[in-house]
Amino acid sequence: MEPLLHLDHVSKSFGGQCVLKDICLSIQPGEFVAIVGYSGTGKTTLINLIAGLIAPDSGTILLNGKPVRGPGPDRGIVFQNYSLLPWMTVFENVMLAVDQVFPGWSPAKKAEQVEKYLGMVKLAPARDKRPGELSGGMRQRVSVARALSTEPGILLLDEPLGALDALTRATLQEEILSIWERDKRTVLLITNDTDEGILLADRIIPLSMGPGATLGPEVPVPLARPRDRKSVNHDPGFKEIRSRVLNYLLDQGALQKTRLSLKLRLPDILPEDLNSPRVSRRHPLRRGEERRETVEVG
Repeated sequence: MEPLLHLDHVSKSFGGQCVLKDICLSIQPGEFVAIVGYSGTGKTTLINLIAGLIAPDSGTILLNGKPVRGPGPDRGIVFQNYSLLPWMTVFENVMLAVDQVFPGWSPAKKAEQVEKYLGMVKLAPARDKRPGELSGGMRQRVSVARALSTEPGILLLDEPLGALDALTRATLQEEILSIWERDKRTVLLITNDTDEGILLADRIIPLSMGPGATLGPEVPVPLARPRDRKSVNHDPGFKEIRSRVLNYLLDQGALQKTRLSLKLRLPDILPEDLNSPRVSRRHPLRRGEERRETVEVG
């Protein structure tokens, strides 16, 4: 089967610094793939390359067999920072995307599309609220609904839950899993949470440390679906997968450790005597300015 998304030896640098090097990745239609790595290793750069927001320096990116030349409605993106327009309601934020992608639809069909996906993320009661009236978790649900409403071929999740508290994050993980099982839409998740990747994905792929980060050995996640968080945490297979991914990442972290020796030059300034009366204090003296004085007090 032809992969939906294929990256062939993709590299990207900024200012002469290599961020990603020789990235090779294939994702099949309907597959849920998670890429996990340390912060600052180039995970967001990878998402931006696939989204067409930036171009690779070398290598090719194919979506449905066609080169990615720029952004397009065939890729839906959910960013970590929500990216909602604050003056628009929940309904209007999602409608903005539907209007852009389906301009030929009737107003009634567009509204039906928005309502469908707001219902899917359980935000129908909040349709007339603005982002400032919503919690962080609710804002991220709006972002998910907006991305899904355009019916993209692949959904790109760029650490969408990273800014949320643990309980809200767990709740949204369950909702993302439920949505994926219902639609079987192709998903690429970028995360720094190994447990999150294992819970959600069919495959989890670690990203090595930079500069010149590249994808490490992929680890299949053969855990039965639907997955329950409590039972998965006690599954021996879960622990084995977690150990393999974490050991790779920890080994990569150890390789990056270096010992830095610096020659420090102390300032040529004498400390001020804070116990002396304030009226007699002077500005801090340099050692070359130090001198003895005799003062008569009447």
